[in-house]
Amino acid sequence: MSAVEKLRARSFSWDDPAAAASAAAELSGLQYISGIAAGTIPPPPFARTLEFAVVEVERGRVVFAMKPAEWMYNPLGSVHGGIAAAILDSCMGCAVHTTLEPGVGFTTADLQLRYIRAMSEATGPVLAEGRIVHRGRRTATAEGRLFTESEEKLIAHATTGCLILP
Repeated sequence: MSAVEKLRARSFSWDDPAAAASAAAELSGLQYISGIAAGTIPPPPFARTLEFAVVEVERGRVVFAMKPAEWMYNPLGSVHGGIAAAILDSCMGCAVHTTLEPGVGFTTADLQLRYIRAMSEATGPVLAEGRIVHRGRRTATAEGRLFTESEEKLIAHATTGCLILP
């Protein structure tokens, strides 16, 4: 059997990102991220693609959940490190976002990540918790931890610096 005959398929759908962006302009960051968690605001397309979900939100803290899957694997047979980087960047950025006023945005200025152990389907569900460390007028910093939901084993941890965009 050839490699092509062994191909698996995956599909997904997403909501119009312009509608969610419009809501973001009118709501505080905390209201916006809470709306995504509650399902009243659709998640961004990349979150559906990577199957991330916001499961906890409070000012300065956000938790994402994800189930590692085979389609996330790198050539070595474990989840690609970019998946861990993406979920950590997202939870930390959202923690920063929860501190913003309506119409104020942010962007990641830097991301530093340390991998502790690999993920695979056998890892089971994982959680990524982002917490604000500092929120100034023009910059914010946050830290994040990615860990197994069942035993809270650390998979990776990170820090970020964000620029506040008035």
